[in-house]
Amino acid sequence: MKKIFLIFPLLLLFYCGNPDDALSTDSDANRPSTPVAETDIFNLKQLPTITIEVSLAQWNKLLENYDLNPANDKRVVSKFTFVTKGNTVVLDSVGLRLKGNTSRRRPEGDVGQVHSATSPDWHHSHFGFDFSKYRDAQRFMGLDKLNIKWFKDDATYIREIYCYDLFRRFGCWMAPKASYCRVTIKVQGDATPAYFGVYAMIENIDEIYIQKNASKWGNGTGFLWKGGWSGSNNANFVSTASIGVENVDINPALSTYFAYDLKTRKDELPAAKVELLQFISDLNTKTGAAFQTWIEQRMDVPLFLRTYATNVMVGMWDDYWANGNNFYFYFAPNGKAYFIPYDYDNTLGTSQIMANSGTQNPLTWGNMTQRPLITKILAIPQYQTMYKNFITELANPNNDYFHASKSIPRIQAWQNKIYPYVTNATGEDMVIEDKPAPWGNQPNYRVLTGNALGGNSGPGNYFSSKKANIPW
Repeated sequence: MKKIFLIFPLLLLFYCGNPDDALSTDSDANRPSTPVAETDIFNLKQLPTITIEVSLAQWNKLLENYDLNPANDKRVVSKFTFVTKGNTVVLDSVGLRLKGNTSRRRPEGDVGQVHSATSPDWHHSHFGFDFSKYRDAQRFMGLDKLNIKWFKDDATYIREIYCYDLFRRFGCWMAPKASYCRVTIKVQGDATPAYFGVYAMIENIDEIYIQKNASKWGNGTGFLWKGGWSGSNNANFVSTASIGVENVDINPALSTYFAYDLKTRKDELPAAKVELLQFISDLNTKTGAAFQTWIEQRMDVPLFLRTYATNVMVGMWDDYWANGNNFYFYFAPNGKAYFIPYDYDNTLGTSQIMANSGTQNPLTWGNMTQRPLITKILAIPQYQTMYKNFITELANPNNDYFHASKSIPRIQAWQNKIYPYVTNATGEDMVIEDKPAPWGNQPNYRVLTGNALGGNSGPGNYFSSKKANIPW
């Protein structure tokens, strides 16, 4: 690995004014922006910069809200500047929030501390932008929201980027788009901005995302659900004990969470719940030819299996099949339901729940009795064959998909692009290394080197091991 040098990015914007206002002045609002296409936002050939400018009062509010409830989704006011290929977009009055579940962190200092202009203690954190929160209909190149994530426990800086890229290469068009960016935070009044390093920039799954895909699943907005864990309940499409609209209050005692969390048309929860309950009931009660006819009417089964083959090949163990977690499910206007993959940072050899994600049989990936959405489909011979063919297609060295000979050059190109920029003001994640997360159960996996022995005899290459363990 080449030596990584510290890069001091230029301060892109200066601001003078009341630190408690909405970061909005006539000159800001009228400042011309050079057009940037969405293809320049999620473009792995580019490395754009994002500068977040926040007043001192608003930044301290962000820290205070975290102390009151780390899971809170409260926004503070910020200014957002995006620069790529010499083109600039400036948006004021943008909602800024912290994101993440177990990965959510306080971006500066310890509990109870306010911002220090002279000796700040920065921490990597995930952030979300809400462009219309304080300005109705404000968009960033058509987007209403955008997420940026630090590479928590991913010293390779590629896992989530690789997975979303592979989904889209393989025709899984529902996967969110993702690419790299460089992030700088400027708290007004500080002498210099804080460079936070290289982040993943990920498309938000919301109504704008739904509208952009209208040609695929019909005009209008159906009911979108996010599936995950809430207490002892998960979104396994068996249990129906935890269905609702999540409400994260600044007071944790008043917050409510659900395994199936409605994300669109939230004021129509009763109707949305009826549709979801009927789907779960039919999924679990229909059998034989009646089930096959029904599932073909209610889902694009080949697309779902193409998505799941990709999911299993990248080793997503914190998914629906293994853990009843981390996916969106959309009931579209065309009458079909769509599975949308989500949250792929712990993949490619970083695993926990299963013994070895690189050697696990793709036909028995996860829970075989409480995951009917996948297991009942794979019980149909023609669909099991289709699923196996998708996995074979992904691993074929002649295809530019998953095989080590194709994946490694892709990863190396990304790492070569970002490596001069990873050193940052947090002092965290300062090098690029080929290793999985330290808490994983297979520390020997590598993505650029290693053998095909599944990490059981020295460093194991994840791609080669996965291909070697396809049992057909």
